[in-house]
Amino acid sequence: MKIYLFLAVLFVSNLAIAQGFEITGKIVDQDNAPLESATVYLEKVADSSLVTYTISEKDGSFVLSDRSETGKARLIVSFAGFRTHQQQLDIKGNMKLDPVKMQVMDNELEEITVTATRPPISIKKDTLEFNADSFTTRKDANLEELMKKLPGVEVDNEGNITINGKPVQRILVNGEEFFGNDPKIATKNLPKEIIEKVQVTDTKTKSEEFTGKAGDPDNKTVNITIKKDKNKGYFARATAGGGTDDRYELSAIGNYFKDKMRVTALGSSNNINASGFSYDEVFGMMGRNAGRNIFFGGGGGITKAETAGLNFSDKWNEKYTLNTDYLFERGNTESRTTIARENILPDSRYFTNSETRNNQLNDSHEASARFEVEFDTLTRLSINPRFNGNYGKSNRLSTAESLDEDQNLINSTENYQNEDLENQNFSNSIDFIKRFGGRGSYLQIGFSDSHRKQQNDNFYYSESIFVRDGVETSQVQDQFIDEEEQEDNYSVNLSKRTVLADQLFLDVSYDFRYSGSTNERYVYEANEQQNYSSLIDSLSSNFEVFSRRHRPSAGVNYEGDTWRIGSEVGLLHTSLENTNFLRQTSFNNSYDNVFLRANVRFEPERSKSISFRYDTDVNIPSIQQLQPVRDVTNPLNIVVGNPALQPAFTQSFDLNFRNFDFATRSGIFSYVNMQLTDNNVVAVTTIDEDLVRTTTYTNVDGRMSANAGVFYNKQIKNEKKTFRYSLAMNASYNRNVGFTNAVKFTSERYTLSPRVRLDYEIEEFLNIEPYYDVTFNSSRFDINPNRNEDFLNHQAGLETTLYWPKNVTFGNDISFNSYGNVSPGFDNTSLLWNVSLGYEFWKNQASLKLKVYDMLDQNISTSRMIGDDYIQDVNNLILTRYAMLSFTYKLSSFGGGQMPNSGGRGRYRRH
Repeated sequence: MKIYLFLAVLFVSNLAIAQGFEITGKIVDQDNAPLESATVYLEKVADSSLVTYTISEKDGSFVLSDRSETGKARLIVSFAGFRTHQQQLDIKGNMKLDPVKMQVMDNELEEITVTATRPPISIKKDTLEFNADSFTTRKDANLEELMKKLPGVEVDNEGNITINGKPVQRILVNGEEFFGNDPKIATKNLPKEIIEKVQVTDTKTKSEEFTGKAGDPDNKTVNITIKKDKNKGYFARATAGGGTDDRYELSAIGNYFKDKMRVTALGSSNNINASGFSYDEVFGMMGRNAGRNIFFGGGGGITKAETAGLNFSDKWNEKYTLNTDYLFERGNTESRTTIARENILPDSRYFTNSETRNNQLNDSHEASARFEVEFDTLTRLSINPRFNGNYGKSNRLSTAESLDEDQNLINSTENYQNEDLENQNFSNSIDFIKRFGGRGSYLQIGFSDSHRKQQNDNFYYSESIFVRDGVETSQVQDQFIDEEEQEDNYSVNLSKRTVLADQLFLDVSYDFRYSGSTNERYVYEANEQQNYSSLIDSLSSNFEVFSRRHRPSAGVNYEGDTWRIGSEVGLLHTSLENTNFLRQTSFNNSYDNVFLRANVRFEPERSKSISFRYDTDVNIPSIQQLQPVRDVTNPLNIVVGNPALQPAFTQSFDLNFRNFDFATRSGIFSYVNMQLTDNNVVAVTTIDEDLVRTTTYTNVDGRMSANAGVFYNKQIKNEKKTFRYSLAMNASYNRNVGFTNAVKFTSERYTLSPRVRLDYEIEEFLNIEPYYDVTFNSSRFDINPNRNEDFLNHQAGLETTLYWPKNVTFGNDISFNSYGNVSPGFDNTSLLWNVSLGYEFWKNQASLKLKVYDMLDQNISTSRMIGDDYIQDVNNLILTRYAMLSFTYKLSSFGGGQMPNSGGRGRYRRH
C-alpha cells in the first residue's frame, strides 16, 4: 500500500510542476455571431492522438488547456451544419487565437473528398455524444471502463452510473433495450472495441421520443451505437471455476449482431451470490464488494443461483420493430437472521430477541415483448405485454422472546412454517399516437392493464409461553392457512397537444384508473387426527376493495432551448369501496383533491441548468392495511387492518442545479427535495401486560421528509496519467408522526454524510481508488427525550488494479465498515478484503484467475435500524472466505466494412 500512496503523491507533484499550455479563442459564423457548443479539440500532428478538447461557451469563447508537452498540434473545430475547421499550431505556453470563422456547408459545391477526424465530443440539441475511439482504455475493456473515462461520468463500485450528477436509468443499444431493464448487463458485457458512440439524453418514454416531447431531465438514458463494421458478427464469453468450501461458478453470454437484428443468450450457475452475467473484468462473477444476494432479496443469506435467458431485437421494412426477452431464475437460499430489539414505550421499555432460519427455493419466469408499427412518419402503434411468475417453497423456523426492563422473561415463542407460494403477474400497455405536422401537435390514446394473482398455502405451528407473576401458561397453534389474493388494474389515458405558438403548447388530458383487489384467507385448525377441517371464523376473511381515480387536467407548456416551463392543473377524484363478505360490512367513500404539477427549467448553457418541479399525488391503502381481520401468524405481534383508512395525499418539491465545465473537466451538482404528506397511513401498536403487540392502522397529518446534497468532481490529466477526485455532501431530515403503545408522538431524524473518492490512473499500468464516507445520525423524540441519541457510521475502502507485468492483472478491493452504538454481542466493525490475480493468454482470448473472497475471514453483516418506537440490531448469515480458480474464454468475429484507423479518423463526401 505504501508504494501506491507514494506513486499517487509523486503523480500529483508531477502535475504541479509540469509545463502546460492554455489556448483561448472564439468560434463565430460568417456573420461573426457566436456559436455555442461547438466542439474544439487538439490532436498531435505526429500520430493524430487526442491531446485535449472542450465545448465553446454561449458567447463562442473557448479555453483549451493541458499539462502535457505537445509541440506541433492540429486545432480542429466542428459544428453541425458547418464545414470542419483545421489549423496547425506550434504550442508554446499561453496562446490567444484570432476568432475562428466557420463556413456553412454548401451542398452546391462540386463533389470532393475530405479527410477529417471525428470529434471526441459533440452536443446536438438535447444529446451529448462521445466518440468512443477518442478515449483510451485497455484493449479488452468493456463499456463500464469506457464510461469511467468520459467527463462528468461517475461509476460507483456497485456499477451504478451517474452523468452530470443524474442517474442513468436505461442503457440502449442502437436505440433498443439490451436485455430488459438491467443496465449492468450492457455495461459489464459490451466490449469497447465494437462501440462507436455513447449518446446521453434525458430519459424519455417511447411516446415522448416519437412526439418530440421533452423528457425527464433528472434521469439519463445512454444509447450505444455499434460500429458499422462490427454490426455483423458475434462476441461471446464463457467462464468456469471451482473453489474451496464447494464454491463454484459457471456462466456464458453470447451476442449476435446483423444490421438491425440482435440476439443475446446467457446462462449461469453459481453458489457465490452472483448473477453470473454482470461480469467484473478483474474479479469476474465475484465482483467488487461481492456477497450480496442479487435476485433473491437483500444482503443476507447464501444463494445457489441458476439463470438462463434469451433476448431478440429486430426492425424490418423501417416500419416494424420487435424486442422480446425471456429470463429464467432459480434460487435456493439459506438464510439466518438474528435480531436484538429495544422497544420504547412512553413510560418504559422492553426487549425482544429473535432468530429466524429459512430455506427458500424459488423459480422465476419473466417474459416481455414490445412490438411497434409506424404506419407512416406521423402515426405509431406500440404494444408491450409482460409476464412474471414466481413459484416457491420455504421452510422457516423462528424463535423469539420478550423481556421487561429488568431483563425478566415475559414470553417466548417458537414457530415453524412450511409454505408454498405462487405469484403471477401479467401486464400490457397499448399506445397509439397521431402527430399533426412537424411542430409538435399530437393526439395520444393509451390503455394499460395489469393483473396479479397470489396463492399461498401455509402449514403453521407455534408454541408460546407467557409468564405472569411467576406462573407459566402455554398456547399452541396448529393451523393450515389457505390464502388467495388477486388484483386487477386498468387505466385509460387521453391527451391532446395543440401548438399555440413556436415552442408553446396547450396540453389537455384525461386519466382514469381502476383498481380491484380481493383477498380470501381461510384459517383451519388441526383436530386430534391432524386433519385441518375446522374453520376459524375469527381469523378468516373474504375481502374486496375497489378504487377509481379520475383526473381531468389541462396545462400550458413552453419547451424552448433556454427555458422550459410546464404547468398542469386538474381535479383528482378518488372513490374507494370496501366490502367484507364474512362480516357483512361495507363502506363507500369518495375524496376530491386539486391536482397540480409545475416545472421550470433554465438552461443558459448546454452544460449548466437549474430546475424546479412540484407534484401532488394520492396513495390508496393496501388491502392488508384495510381488512379488519386478526393476523396471528406471529403470536407476539398481532395485526388487524382498518377499513376506514383514507388515501394519503403527498406534495413533492424538487430543486436541482448542475454546472459542468468541459474546459477544466470539473462539475458541481446539487439538489434539494421535500415531501409533505397528509393522511399518511401509520401503524398504531398497543402492548398488553404479556408484552404482546397488537397493531392496526390510522391516518395522520404532518409527515415531512427533506434531502439536500452537493457533488463536485474534477479530472486532471497529464499524458498517460490521470487524477480524478469527487467530493460529496448529503443531508436528510425526516419528521414522522406515529404511535407507541397508542400514544401519539413526533420523531425527527437528521443525517449528514460527507464523502470523498479519489482515482489515480496510469494508463494500462495502475489504477488506485481510495474512498471514505462518514454518516452522522441524530434522532429526537418529543415524548421520551431519553431516547435521543447521536452516533457515527464510517465506511472506507481502497480499490487497486495493477496491469503489470504484461498480460497479468492484480486486483485488491478492501472495504471497512464501522457502525456506531451497536448493542452488546453484535460486532460493529467489518473488514472485507478481496484479491484477484489474472493472466491472459491465447492472444488475450483466454484468462486464468485466482480469486480470494474475504481474505482475512472478517466479513460480517451487522446493521442498526432506528424506528419510531424501537432500535434494533440485525445480523445475517452471509458468504465468508473462499478461494476460487476460474478459466474464461472470449471469442468474437465481425464482418462488413473496414476497420477505422487510429483516433477514429474517417472519410466523408461533401457535395
